[in-house]
Amino acid sequence: QVQLVESGGGLVQAGGSLRLSCAASGRTVSSYNMGWFRQAPGKEREFVAVITWSGGSRYYTDSAKGRFTISTDNAKNTVYLQMNSLKPEDTAVYYCAAGDRIPVVKTAAYDLWGQGTQVTVSS
Repeated sequence: QVQLVESGGGLVQAGGSLRLSCAASGRTVSSYNMGWFRQAPGKEREFVAVITWSGGSRYYTDSAKGRFTISTDNAKNTVYLQMNSLKPEDTAVYYCAAGDRIPVVKTAAYDLWGQGTQVTVSS
């Protein structure tokens, strides 16, 4: 069964940290662009970060630069999103996605999505 399963979300105070995990089955993370997106209530799903299959290049949305880090553990077939210095505006459901199209900042570039994990940052 091909699927992505996120975990690691929760409630944290502003300035705190969380590490999200995305475990893949049926698809090798190193063979696809692996992205993280988030969706806040009433808003569209937006790009957060991606690590590309072609060379492991990493790209981040401006609001995540310097605070979030995307990484992979190929042995575990898992993608991580380390989030530091969290802010209330980071509150959203975070989704992991896998795909092989461009542009990698668009949801249409991904054909496999996880179920999402809730991140809530209190002020």
